[in-house]
Amino acid sequence: MPGKPQNQFTLQNPLTQYPHPPFPAQGQPAPGLDAHMQPKPDHGETTYTGFGRLVGRRALITGADSGIGRAVAIAFAREGADIALNYLPTEERDAREVVQLIETEGRKVVALPGDLKDPRFCSQLVDQAHEQLDGLDILVNVAGKQVARKDIGQITHEQFDHTLKTNVYALFWLCQAAVPLMPAGATIINTASIQSYQPSATLLDYATTKAAIVAFTKALAKQVIERGIRVNAVAPGPIWTVLQPSGGQPPEKIPDFGGHTPMKRPGQPAECAPLYVLLASQESSYITGEVFGVTGGNPLP
Repeated sequence: MPGKPQNQFTLQNPLTQYPHPPFPAQGQPAPGLDAHMQPKPDHGETTYTGFGRLVGRRALITGADSGIGRAVAIAFAREGADIALNYLPTEERDAREVVQLIETEGRKVVALPGDLKDPRFCSQLVDQAHEQLDGLDILVNVAGKQVARKDIGQITHEQFDHTLKTNVYALFWLCQAAVPLMPAGATIINTASIQSYQPSATLLDYATTKAAIVAFTKALAKQVIERGIRVNAVAPGPIWTVLQPSGGQPPEKIPDFGGHTPMKRPGQPAECAPLYVLLASQESSYITGEVFGVTGGNPLP
C-alpha cells in the first residue's frame, strides 16, 4: 500500500500517492480517535509546508481535533495564522496533539472545547475566540455529525435533531455571532459535501444538512459582501477521516471506502487543507458564494 508523500509539492501520480482499498475492517465508538485508524490519515503533520499566506490572520476552526479540521488547523498555523480550536471534550486527546503542532510553529493557539448543539455555547465560542485572539477574521465551519442508517425508520428523532443542530443550526449560530465582529476582508468557509448533490441512501439526514449548507453559503455570501466579508464552501467527497469508521459509514463499506471514485481511493485531509488556505487568503479576493469540490474525480454540478 503506498505511503504518504514527503510534501505537497513533489510530482506524483495521484492514483498511488496515498493508500487505496482494500482497508482493514475497523470500527470505533463515536466520535472516535484518529490514532486508532488503519492506515492513519495524513493531516499534513509532516507533509504541509507553508509560505506565510495567512500571517497576522486569526481563525476559529470547529471540528479541529481530527480529520479535515485538524488538517486546516495545521496548514493555517504553518501559513502564519493564530488559531482558536473547537472540538468536543471527549476528543481532548487528538486536540492536544493539534495544540502542540501549532505551538511548534510559534503561533498562538486557544483550545475552546464544547458542544455546538448549544446556541449559548456557540455565541460564547465566537466571543472567546475574538477576545483571546485579539480579533477574528476567519471562521471555518468543519464540525459535523454523520451516522449511517439503511432505513428511514432507523433514524431516531434524537439522531435527526442532533445532526441538524450540529451541521446546520450551529453553522447559523456561529455565523450570526461572528459576522458583527469580523472586519472587511474577513472570510467564512463552510464545509458542504458531495452528499449535497449526490446523496447516499444511507445518509438521509446528513445529506439533507449538507444541501442546506450549500444554500446557506450562497445566501449569506450575498448578504455580507456589502461588509467586505466573503463566504465560500468546500465540498469533499470520500475523505479518510475518523468520522467514517465511527458510524459515518456502514461497517461493511469501510474496506472499500473511496474505491468507487475515478481515483480508486479516498482523499486525505491534507488534500483538502490547501483549498481552505486559498479561500482564507487574500489570493481569493474575487471569490465568494462558491462551492469547491475535492472529490477524487466525481464532479459537482
